[in-house]
Amino acid sequence: MVNAESGIERQPPEWAPHDSVWIGFPSHANLWEDDLAPAQAEVAAFANAVHADGAGERVQLVAADDEAAETARTLAAPGIDMIVAPFGDIWLRDTGPIIVSDGRTRAARAFVFNGWGEKYRLEGDDDLALRLSETGGFGEARRCKYVLEGGAIDVDGTGLVVTTEQCLLNPNRNPDLSKAEIEARLRGDLGLDRILWLGDGLLGDHTDGHVDNLARFVGKNRIAIPEPAGNDDPNAAIYRDAQARARGFALEVVPVPSPGRVLRDGEIIPASYMNFYIGNAAVVVPLYGAPNDHAAVAAIQALFPTRRVVGFRANHILTGGGSFHCISQQVPSL
Repeated sequence: MVNAESGIERQPPEWAPHDSVWIGFPSHANLWEDDLAPAQAEVAAFANAVHADGAGERVQLVAADDEAAETARTLAAPGIDMIVAPFGDIWLRDTGPIIVSDGRTRAARAFVFNGWGEKYRLEGDDDLALRLSETGGFGEARRCKYVLEGGAIDVDGTGLVVTTEQCLLNPNRNPDLSKAEIEARLRGDLGLDRILWLGDGLLGDHTDGHVDNLARFVGKNRIAIPEPAGNDDPNAAIYRDAQARARGFALEVVPVPSPGRVLRDGEIIPASYMNFYIGNAAVVVPLYGAPNDHAAVAAIQALFPTRRVVGFRANHILTGGGSFHCISQQVPSL
């Protein structure tokens, strides 16, 4: 975790203990249409698994309005908290604050959110990080005046971070910042001093290649990256390139099955088992009805032997563009 004597504020790794987690609850029928109710059910199943009958961590379902909060209450397990905080949509990994720690204290960071490169600007998303920071007891978050989404980075707690060039170097994010300037800001704001740059993210990912669909740290200097699922896997070349770059960075690469070619209405969608959430008691893996669903849960269980690894369908959440990791943001313990 974080060295309490170092004085460096960093985001702890996701496997470090959590006090709680914010989870976005689908709230807007005009966005979700026919997928609203089934997506709400998928989110509630995820939240209940993380809560683990009180043995996991405190879960705070964040709904955009009172009506959605009432629906959440009917689906959520006893003991799960509800927060009403107006937002555009549920992707709290990107619109919520990032909580950092130096081992003694915690603080919130709020980055600029521009709708994933001006694609989806929705009312309530721009300042949600500031509002959640206040209600979460962190006071006013430090405002970091450049675009960064939480799903664009993953950390191992030692100062090592993985990201993709497709996202962080995309001119639709920070066109005035060079690669070196972005690295300096990550170092200054999040204590991240070693950066593994992967290339592209998954095909069809409207986030421009968020790394939490591609590669996840599962231990210090240990990273999980999918193995292609056959010759028709649309991301086979992307996985192989990511594996090669990680090995070239002297990391231990752990292969995890890929769901392969997953279609909706005849279109390839960016389905990924890597969008799992690491909770205190449970690791929750998104499933898609693909042949490798059970193999992926088994592979991830082997990576987290002290936690229960469970898989839940996330097809309807994916219609909005993400999965379990994308809709959650953990609050680390001290």
